[in-house]
Amino acid sequence: MQVQFRECDFFNLWIWLEFETVPSIPEQQYVEEIFASWYFMGKLGGFNAENLQVQETGVDISYFDYDEDAAEESLLSLMHNMAEVEFKGLWGRCWFDLGTTDAIALDILINTVRQFSKDYVEIRRIIIGGENEDWPTPQENPEAAFPD
Repeated sequence: MQVQFRECDFFNLWIWLEFETVPSIPEQQYVEEIFASWYFMGKLGGFNAENLQVQETGVDISYFDYDEDAAEESLLSLMHNMAEVEFKGLWGRCWFDLGTTDAIALDILINTVRQFSKDYVEIRRIIIGGENEDWPTPQENPEAAFPD
């Protein structure tokens, strides 16, 4: 699966998936669940790169002392909005307002889609940001599927 980045605006970001074959309804539902789960984690502040205490500790986390004060002092990292996932032929797309979430969120999404492509539905590429000449985007941000 190819990963491609185009112009990225975290407050107005389209994410595109190009499939090898037209996805079936159940396959589309899997993709919708991936995006919705990823968004929900971001809405709750899960992608806060300023507070990666366990990751930064290393492999041996036995009896790790989690620093609650450090966690409380880290800046908020929240996604703001998501539109409904759309499908057209070989393409799927979804619009996001990533708000103040950190870029680690995109790494996690890419890792998830890569594994999904290996195990369930083959995806040619994921495109982060920009426009798709095969499927123009609306001029204004789409209505949110999960409003605040």
